[in-house]
Amino acid sequence: MDIDSKRNPVALTGLVLITLVVLVGGFSLLQRMQDFKVLMTVFAVIWGLGSAALLFFTLNAVAETMPKKIRSVSVAVVFAGPAVILLFWALVIPTLRTLRLSVLDAHGDKFIGLANFKFAFTDPIMLEAFRNNLLWMIFGTAFSVIMGLLIAVLADRSRREKLFKSLIFMPMAISFVGAGVIWKFVYNYKGIGFNVTEIGLMNAIVTFFGGEAQAWLLVPFWNNFFLIVIMVWLQTGYAMVIMSSAIKAIPGEINEAACVDGAGPITIFFKITIPYIMPTIITVTTTILIFSLKLFDIVRVMTGGNFGTNVIANEFYLRQFTYGNSGQASAIAIVLLIVIVPVLLYNLRDFRARRTLK
Repeated sequence: MDIDSKRNPVALTGLVLITLVVLVGGFSLLQRMQDFKVLMTVFAVIWGLGSAALLFFTLNAVAETMPKKIRSVSVAVVFAGPAVILLFWALVIPTLRTLRLSVLDAHGDKFIGLANFKFAFTDPIMLEAFRNNLLWMIFGTAFSVIMGLLIAVLADRSRREKLFKSLIFMPMAISFVGAGVIWKFVYNYKGIGFNVTEIGLMNAIVTFFGGEAQAWLLVPFWNNFFLIVIMVWLQTGYAMVIMSSAIKAIPGEINEAACVDGAGPITIFFKITIPYIMPTIITVTTTILIFSLKLFDIVRVMTGGNFGTNVIANEFYLRQFTYGNSGQASAIAIVLLIVIVPVLLYNLRDFRARRTLK
């Protein structure tokens, strides 16, 4: 359908009616397929994609009929409007609702002011969670970025670059829950874990060299670092891929000129590579930092937050779904949001600054 036909009132009305019939009729038909799961799934995919495309096409046709002064705005609203509405529905409204619940009691009935926030900042369990999150932020982020950078640099000089990068990146294909299950077997100890008759890989290595098997996840304080290893294992591949692409973007003439001037590999690394890819390093660091702040899956699967390994997100889960205290859970969620927002704002400001330079 060309622009002229879009401006034809009869054709446009027919297009709108067809769109309504497809949307309403498809939804009604989908409701009648509840007993035929496979057929319903196939139809939902085909109908969902087709109706979404038809809806955008129809709305665009309607927008094209608007006066020239508002036509560009109308088209922008057509294509960006649904995304904005979904973001508002999925992010803004839940955030406002969580903020309201954070000043109410456990059942959301009575206003109690800032009592829930007082709990979030003074309760010993929450203080432990803050401490542990700080460990994840510092050590998890630092080791992930450093390992990713070193592997990116070393792999770039290797003939088997693709093979090594594929092996390092492979853990990224595993879910965090799956990674937790895998490493639970690694840290397993006789008498705990999935199999009470065997020990895990780490204890097998320790006992092979004459050491004693340990319940690694029960060691106070240090068990947090054993969990952080899992995050490093998962995130190193991500950091490596992003920084490797930045390293490859460094003009070869710069390195060649440095070599002519007598600079060695270490000097080139610190004087040329690091400064050149610093914006990428900052972006990767802030991304992993945000992940470490809202970390939940690994701790939940490995220890459930017990033995001094609790984190903020896990305590939120416990308060909401185990203890049924929506007020305290909402206050914890707001605190987590407040902590993450500055990092997000810094990321956005850095991104805009780089776009301006380009």
